[in-house]
Amino acid sequence: MSRQALDELKQQIPLLDYLQAHNWQPARQLSRGRWMGLCPLHSDQKPSFLVDSTKSLFYCYGCGRGGDVIRFVELYRQVKFPQALALLHQWRGLAPLLHQATGFYCMQLHRHGEAVEYLHQRGVRSPELIEHMRIGYAAGGGLRGWLTQLGYPLQALRQAGLVTAVGYDAYVHRIVFPLEANLYGRSLSASAPPHRFLPGSKGGLYAWEQVWRYPEVILVEGLFDYAVLWQAGFHNVTCSMGSHLNLHQYQQLCDRPRTVYLGFDADTNGSGQQAAQSLACRLREQGMSVRRVSLPDGHDPNSFFVENGDARQFQSLLEAALP
Repeated sequence: MSRQALDELKQQIPLLDYLQAHNWQPARQLSRGRWMGLCPLHSDQKPSFLVDSTKSLFYCYGCGRGGDVIRFVELYRQVKFPQALALLHQWRGLAPLLHQATGFYCMQLHRHGEAVEYLHQRGVRSPELIEHMRIGYAAGGGLRGWLTQLGYPLQALRQAGLVTAVGYDAYVHRIVFPLEANLYGRSLSASAPPHRFLPGSKGGLYAWEQVWRYPEVILVEGLFDYAVLWQAGFHNVTCSMGSHLNLHQYQQLCDRPRTVYLGFDADTNGSGQQAAQSLACRLREQGMSVRRVSLPDGHDPNSFFVENGDARQFQSLLEAALP
């Protein structure tokens, strides 16, 4: 890639925009265009991360690392230069489109009683939680028209996976959760496949940028597991969207010493606990302290809370968790 192409890419993705899209917030303004906040690259106790938005550069006085948006992606995602470029190209193309799709789905949620009722059945009631997770609803049939009105070509919607090859909305009758560079849709219909993602990676651990500083982290399989725990006050929870972590998720979990509580499903066939045991062994090899949470047979964290479990009872499960 030529120097000119690199410069164009960095102009198209201002560092501050990228940081704020990943939930970095400045703590204070030093001068015009210069901001200071907590460093997203290490466990920061006081703001040491300087961003110069006019030059699109960063420097951390705590860990001593700095550079441009490409260097930030290398460090933040723990990838090499070519992978960082690929991630930025993907983000540049998908981010605005997925942002608009997420906004559309969020607008639809409270217009459809069946979606709200389904959330209630899954224990999701808090408006604060719905806003935090930006939960939406895909009724089907409206997204294509909305996005094309905004100027997005139909081919871009097809490439992103938002519409099918014949032009219909891909997500129909699904609760929708926006992810790092994807969308997860949970079907309300028993006749459709329950889980749907857009093509591509499901991304890193859910809401990791809000969790990684905690010395103790709760890892669960599903987003509805995450939802009820966050709603109950356990804000050190994250989610892998399945019992098997991808490489990026595994690297995130091992990026510093911490205690990891594995709150995987207590499936009747034992698959969730087998996955938890396997992951626990791998994490211990990396020096992590691991505890496996023993849920009642047949339950996952979501069903535990739906069937009248509460924060105090779950805290007791954490305290009783075994290595």
